[in-house]
Amino acid sequence: QVQLAESGGGLVQAGGSRRLSCAASGRTLSVYSMGWFRQAPGKGRELVVGIRMGDGSTYYKPNYEGRFTISRDESKNALSLYLQMNNLEPEDTAVYYCAASRDSTAYTGQRDFECWGQGTPVTVST
Repeated sequence: QVQLAESGGGLVQAGGSRRLSCAASGRTLSVYSMGWFRQAPGKGRELVVGIRMGDGSTYYKPNYEGRFTISRDESKNALSLYLQMNNLEPEDTAVYYCAASRDSTAYTGQRDFECWGQGTPVTVST
């Protein structure tokens, strides 16, 4: 099992930046892919960006490429995922989730991931 814990959410003004973190614990050595998703109020959960851990390949949903950047930190005893969000807009208000997969190297959709964090809310004010 892999446990995921997001942090870094909060209130930010439009045009500002925010960095989200996801700390993974448990059987992290077998994580093949990870991703960031978000769920805006009244909408379904959607992919922001996915990453394949082996070669670092990424897939950004086109709406977010250029403003959002995914990164990872794989040290000996820890695995962390980050999402740097710049030039935030009120439409970016959502709960942001970290996801991981130990079953697949695919990383472009919800079905590719079986481990999920609880989410961290981001509110962008005007």
